[in-house]
Amino acid sequence: MEDALRKALTDSEIFAFRTSAEALECAGKTSFDVAFLDIEMRDINGLELAKRLKDIKSDINIVFVTGYSEYALDALNLYVSGYILKPVTPQKVTDALAHLRTPVTKGHVDQKTGTDEMKLRVQCFGSFEVFCGEEPLPFTRQRSKELFAWLIDRLGAQTSMAEIAAVLWEDGQYNLSRNNQIHSFLHDLIATLDKVGVGNVIIRHRNALAVNVSRIDCDFYRCLGGDPAAINSYTGEYMSHYPWAEFTVGNLTGMFSVQNI
Repeated sequence: MEDALRKALTDSEIFAFRTSAEALECAGKTSFDVAFLDIEMRDINGLELAKRLKDIKSDINIVFVTGYSEYALDALNLYVSGYILKPVTPQKVTDALAHLRTPVTKGHVDQKTGTDEMKLRVQCFGSFEVFCGEEPLPFTRQRSKELFAWLIDRLGAQTSMAEIAAVLWEDGQYNLSRNNQIHSFLHDLIATLDKVGVGNVIIRHRNALAVNVSRIDCDFYRCLGGDPAAINSYTGEYMSHYPWAEFTVGNLTGMFSVQNI
């Protein structure tokens, strides 16, 4: 499979994995456009892996590669982009790529690094806002936006569903209903980010979430890193709409007090 992909895609970055767990871990951290999946595997099968990958990036193209034609109907129900019967050849890969459900386009090129990685610009000082380019990113739900704010505040550290419930609801209760609501907010958040090509800024683990800080240009992060402009932009207000942000305000105040001694 890997050999056929490299022959068909000479100018693309290709990742190959021996287990589903390895693929899912990489998918949570790396931008990707197409997943070629076997169906019969040792840990979880390709159909289940496809569902999990779509949870991470809703518009990913899935191409199944298998020797079993009886799985075709299940594959179609997942709205996959292609179905290759073994043996795999570069020509079959090329044909599949020509009929993707979501066409692959080049990303935004960072002028400083020369890479395709697009970064979100996140404003934490004052009110919390997220920008793609110069335009603010429109969130359809305020809870989804607050969830993203909390993940930003965590500085890339994982946070559990129970911790998220304690932040989003004043009573702090966590139950199945709250868990389902958090997943609904998460789906909405990822869909919003996917629209501008940065859905993989969210890293999903079992019962926990985080953000990929390398994909985010944030005044709070730059301030902690000692950037003079970011430090000067802090006037005592941080994510002013969220009561839970007061803890970070206290930490920032203490940090600046120590610096001024």
